[in-house]
Amino acid sequence: MKNIAIIPARGGSKRIPKKNIKNFLGKPIIAYSIETALQSDLFDEVMVSTDDKEIAEIAIKYGAKVPFFRSQKTSDDFATLSDVVFEVIQTYKNKKQTEFENICCILPTAPFIQIEDLKKSYNKLIASSFDSVFPVVKFNFPIQRAMQFNGEKIQMIWAENLNKRSQDLPGSFHDAGLFYWIKSQVFLKEKKLWTNNTSAIIIDSQKAQDIDTFDDWKIAELKYKILNEQKH
Repeated sequence: MKNIAIIPARGGSKRIPKKNIKNFLGKPIIAYSIETALQSDLFDEVMVSTDDKEIAEIAIKYGAKVPFFRSQKTSDDFATLSDVVFEVIQTYKNKKQTEFENICCILPTAPFIQIEDLKKSYNKLIASSFDSVFPVVKFNFPIQRAMQFNGEKIQMIWAENLNKRSQDLPGSFHDAGLFYWIKSQVFLKEKKLWTNNTSAIIIDSQKAQDIDTFDDWKIAELKYKILNEQKH
């Protein structure tokens, strides 16, 4: 069964310049995604899709392949992850005569990615009829009790939950922002990573962190240190 890990890392990050190769506790942040993918032994190919020569050089240094650069169309601010993955899969098929049964799109800013989570998601994918599987994190407070401002007044969005106990409301989850497994045949048909037949694994909130600002970056480094101290 042939699997490919695709790590999309364009060079034009705005909020955090050179975000995908910025130093994260001693090495470029993309190195964590590359090294974990390689160490998992799940993939026939670990590649980085980029439009940036410096990112490509760093990716190759840490063991990934950069067999081609991404197109201008998939390098702008409007290209989606699915657009990038589709271009990669089509290029492998057309130029390298290589096809894969399963795809794992791994984000380049995912230092919390764990081999066991990659394997758990993969095993769930191949042992089931699901199209795709990815990790999610539980919200630490019921979203059913969310509020919003109406002018200066604060009010519940779903007033019917006003007198319900938090423990009586079903849990809600959000994307962990680490990786997405999907069967190639499904992806080429749907052209999206999340279909109506997608499942997930639940991971601890300590193993996920959005990194969109410099404050997020500092929090991520602190969480990473704590997580690794707990392992030893």
